[in-house]
Amino acid sequence: MISAGDIRNGVTFEMDGKVVQVIEFQHVKPGKGAAFVRVKMRNVITGGVTETSLNPSAKFPTAFIERRKMEYSYNDGDLYYFMNPETYELEPIDKSNLDDGFRFVKENDVCTIMSYKGNVFGVEVPTFVDLVVTATEPGFAGNTATNTLKPATLETGAEVKVPLFINEGEKIQIDTRTGEYLGRAK
Repeated sequence: MISAGDIRNGVTFEMDGKVVQVIEFQHVKPGKGAAFVRVKMRNVITGGVTETSLNPSAKFPTAFIERRKMEYSYNDGDLYYFMNPETYELEPIDKSNLDDGFRFVKENDVCTIMSYKGNVFGVEVPTFVDLVVTATEPGFAGNTATNTLKPATLETGAEVKVPLFINEGEKIQIDTRTGEYLGRAK
C-alpha cells in the first residue's frame, strides 16, 4: 500500500479499479483548511490523463507493471506472436494492444511486452529502427537546397516520407515514435 503523501513521479498504483501512473504531483498546504495532494496521472491501460486531489492520508494498493523483452515472430490475422527468449514459448497478443509504431517492426525484432496481473495491455517497440526501402521513385542528386520529400515503402510495408536522394535498396533509420526519416543507416 502507498499513501497519497508518499506519491512521487513514476509511481504506479490502483485507484478506483484502474491502474494509474503519476505524471506530476504537488503537495499543497493552503493557509486555511487541510493539506492535500494534487496529482496528474495517466491510466496505464487506456493512456487517458486525469487530474485529481487526494487526501494525504488516503492509501492505495501498489501496482506492479511487468515488462518483458520478447522477440516478434509472426502474425496470423489479428494475433501477433512473440517469443520468450528464455523459454522459447510463443505468446499471442491481440492487434488492439499494438500501437502505431508497431508498423516499423519486422520479424525477430525485440519488443517490450507490458502486462498487469498477467494481462498484456501494451507493446513498446524500439525507438529507432533500420529498414530497407523497397519501393520509391528513382532518386536524383542536386536538389538539396529545398527540403522536398517523396513517399517510400519500407520492408515492413509501412510508408514514410524520405528525401529525394534516397533510392530503392538503401537502408534508412526511422524514429518509431513519429514515423520520420532520420538518415541513412550506418
